[in-house]
Amino acid sequence: MKVSRTVWSRGKDGDHLKVLPIAIPGDLSWNDLQEIAPTMVYDKTNPEDIVNRIADADIVFTNKTPLTKETFDQTNIKWVGVLATGYNIVDVEAAKAKGIPVCNVPTYGNDAVGQFAIALLLELCHHIGHHSYVVRHERAWQDCEHFCFWDYPLIELAGKTIGIVGMGRNGQVTARVAKALGMNVIAYDKFVNIELEKEGYEYVSEDELFKRSDVISLHCPLFAENTGLICKETIAKMKDGVMIINTARGPLVKEQDLADALNSGKVAGAGLDVVSTEPISDDNPLLTAKNCILTPHIAWAPKEARMRLLNTAINNLKSYLNGNVINAVN
Repeated sequence: MKVSRTVWSRGKDGDHLKVLPIAIPGDLSWNDLQEIAPTMVYDKTNPEDIVNRIADADIVFTNKTPLTKETFDQTNIKWVGVLATGYNIVDVEAAKAKGIPVCNVPTYGNDAVGQFAIALLLELCHHIGHHSYVVRHERAWQDCEHFCFWDYPLIELAGKTIGIVGMGRNGQVTARVAKALGMNVIAYDKFVNIELEKEGYEYVSEDELFKRSDVISLHCPLFAENTGLICKETIAKMKDGVMIINTARGPLVKEQDLADALNSGKVAGAGLDVVSTEPISDDNPLLTAKNCILTPHIAWAPKEARMRLLNTAINNLKSYLNGNVINAVN
């Protein structure tokens, strides 16, 4: 079974589930869900089909399929499960006004995302994929007169400063791995974690983080106030040669501004797993920017993380059906 961007809906009579398009390549089992009710899968769902596919269902799970005020007004939804940590795809205020709990999966991918953020950073520092390619396909080493070959600057991270924007669970994993590599870690977050301060992590203002960091890694949720956080004005505050990592949300970055900074050399490199429009559009300026690594929104996707996601989502549903709402965001 191959499913993407899924909504599951449980009918009033409890005898069926409808599934709208979560990016899962078919290696997980839906058996636990099917034990609650039979499951039907829609591989893709257009916005105009959402209401009809939900029909008179009481329960809906969604990932990228939007649930708006209009959707709630035209359906009988009683509970929403979000198959992700971020929940901006759901109008949570409209749901709250109708007494509809919206429940997410808050912690499934922390290790995976932190690992991936560091992987992007290490690739920027060593360009391992590139060097392997030119050895295997372009004889770059075979035809070299020296015992070694490289054609990108190689960077050692020990002693450099990484700034973590958003010191939640994903940011904490990234911070701990960076610290293990010998980096100095500073963080900006609206909420200062006293226990993390005791562990030696330094909280600073946003401007100070931009000024001091050799690497900036984004791990914050997307809100109206931080949309376009990485832009011409904030990049100007950063060190020359800074590297930027984004495994959070694409709209945190003004992509043309970052592309301009990459092409000018102000930003030495960027590793991005998310962009403002996904799938990425052909005219995205980062596709042609210098020293920019782009991956297709896969930081969350190791099988172990997706299994936790699915298990937690199903447990959210079971808890609700047993009269106990958990992981509610509204």
